[in-house]
Amino acid sequence: MATCGEVLIELLEAYGVEVVFGIPGVHNVELYRGLSRSTIRHVTPRHEQGAGFMADGYARVTGKPGVCFTITGPGLTNILTAMGQSYADSIPMLVISSCISRSELNSAQGRLHELPSQRDLARGVSALSYTVLSPDQLPEIVARAFALFAGGRPRPVYIEIPVDVIAMPADHLPRTPRALPHRPLPPSADIAAAAEAIRAAKRPMLVVGGGAVGAPAAVRAFAERLDAPTILTINARGLLPPAHPLIAGELLTNPPLKAALEAADLVVAVGTEFGETEMYPVPEVFTFSGTLVRIDIDPDQVTRPSPADVPLVGDAGATLEALLAALGPATTGGDGATRAAGLRQASARALPAGTDVYERVMAAIDAALPDAVIVGDSTQTVYFANQFYRPKSPRSFFNSSTGYGTLGYAVPAAVGARLGTPKERPVVVLVGDGGILFTIGELAAAVEARAAIVIVVWNNDGYGEIRNYMRGRQIAPIGTDLLVPDLVAIAKGFGCAAERVESRAALADALTRAGDFPLPTLIEIREDADFLKG
Repeated sequence: MATCGEVLIELLEAYGVEVVFGIPGVHNVELYRGLSRSTIRHVTPRHEQGAGFMADGYARVTGKPGVCFTITGPGLTNILTAMGQSYADSIPMLVISSCISRSELNSAQGRLHELPSQRDLARGVSALSYTVLSPDQLPEIVARAFALFAGGRPRPVYIEIPVDVIAMPADHLPRTPRALPHRPLPPSADIAAAAEAIRAAKRPMLVVGGGAVGAPAAVRAFAERLDAPTILTINARGLLPPAHPLIAGELLTNPPLKAALEAADLVVAVGTEFGETEMYPVPEVFTFSGTLVRIDIDPDQVTRPSPADVPLVGDAGATLEALLAALGPATTGGDGATRAAGLRQASARALPAGTDVYERVMAAIDAALPDAVIVGDSTQTVYFANQFYRPKSPRSFFNSSTGYGTLGYAVPAAVGARLGTPKERPVVVLVGDGGILFTIGELAAAVEARAAIVIVVWNNDGYGEIRNYMRGRQIAPIGTDLLVPDLVAIAKGFGCAAERVESRAALADALTRAGDFPLPTLIEIREDADFLKG
């Protein structure tokens, strides 16, 4: 007789789940009863926050939902930060947690791991939040989660199951997955209105965000049909190849790019929030003088923060294909590539002082580990790379400086990315000495999972970015100069390869050797190293 927990495993398999990130505990062990007979791989992080970040990284490289198992109480509160990062960046994540027995819910009797309401805590960082009160509800609730991932804005879904329900008989439940929806397409009248605005434009521009990451062919075809200088946001990098002539530059508020967007007679924005983190170091408000067409799966997004003149609510790829069909082939050549070249040159000149240091680091990574997936933390290397770096393909450059902006994201997220990426592609971490200490214990999980990630640590003896920010605001830095342990020794203690590099040749050699090592490698670069200075 199969239990509810065992049927859950069968349902996850039926919906295509291949990996679960979780930590077993006394309240959720019944979730594990069926795992030994399933094809699902289980990966054990050292903290539930790590589980969530691993699921996030896995989801970003595969496009599939990352799945986590947590325990009651602290398991949920530990994973909430990771759920917040995924919620902010529209990443599909399924968090399945135990909770106390139905008879004890809201009893305030001091039960183990008891919270007044786990579900309410999870609700703020999830698109859907459910409590399974009987096994009969399980198939429908799981189907709702995967329906959201398939047909809506893909954010975390939280499902909690009381410990008594997990163990209940459930052999009668169906295991067949339900039919899932496709994302919607805007009405034909809206497509026609957008096509009319596009035909009338003389100086169009295109902004593409992470909502279009699954449609590289449609994005490229549309950019070329529009003949528009194109800006790819951080989560959209790689949708056009690095040398594509229509790439105009990177961050939205690079002064020449912002001026061009505001002067354009048409801006088409696809799957982007115009978010604050695309505007480093200072967020700014855009005032568009031309027509703004916004394409987004979320109807709420087309009204803020820059309301659309022509809103198109629907799947990015399908909507772009419908627009291409409505527009037909271009009749004459335009000046898009010339305008884009001018913007590239102007935006490169406007990059902040010191960018060349980080350009050399990223060039070394590209040379030694071509076509790597690069996973970043909130750290100086990432803040600068966001302003110039162009990966070769989509789903290859992402970091936690976007959206929620968590520290400690990169190492566990890279473990998840490694498990979802073909073995021949390297996975590289960009992290600071402050950030890595948040989740350094996940090196153990990386070694255990044989996740051969390459960790490039930027060591500036603490929270260097905040230190500089405080000084810029004439505040004496307090709490930013930290005791940083010997990261090389710690990494070796976990079983990783590790070294501190003191020259460009040593960095190149270490990166090359890391690409062939079957376990994680940590490479430490000190910010004050002589070889970075010129």
